[in-house]
Amino acid sequence: MRTKHRAQRELDRIDRQILRELQEEGRLAFTELGERVGLSTTPCTERVRRLEREGVIMGYSARLNPAHLEAGLLVFVEINLSYKSGDIFEEFRRAVLKLPHVLECHLVSGDFDYLIKARINEMASYRKLLGDILLKLPHVRESKSYIVMEEVKESLALPVPEQ
Repeated sequence: MRTKHRAQRELDRIDRQILRELQEEGRLAFTELGERVGLSTTPCTERVRRLEREGVIMGYSARLNPAHLEAGLLVFVEINLSYKSGDIFEEFRRAVLKLPHVLECHLVSGDFDYLIKARINEMASYRKLLGDILLKLPHVRESKSYIVMEEVKESLALPVPEQ
């Protein structure tokens, strides 16, 4: 998915409705999407393509069930680095990008440097992820983990503001 941002024109009511509909159901046919937002197929398709070109729509993906892919255990791990510098952050970033079980990694403010979201199969996999992988990343000093007992809400959908 692209993360490139461009200067864009103001989104109108129809653009915003297109974004809401596609976040809800990304596989909508242009004819159905057009009916939902009050456009014929061609203008609807043109608007979606423009939103893609402008980087408002960054991409499309399928949402997979983690339990069917041996990834039913969700964990969050706070990571603190031993040193703080641009080079050290970059070295850590490059290493994390190579880890398939890490879904998200964010440089954060507060008591820790990074917050990692990962999915694995079971506690044994978690111990391996933490001890054999995360704690051996460049310049890691300490960690604090949170095992998710219940997923109350998880969404990739962004609220699309009214005009």
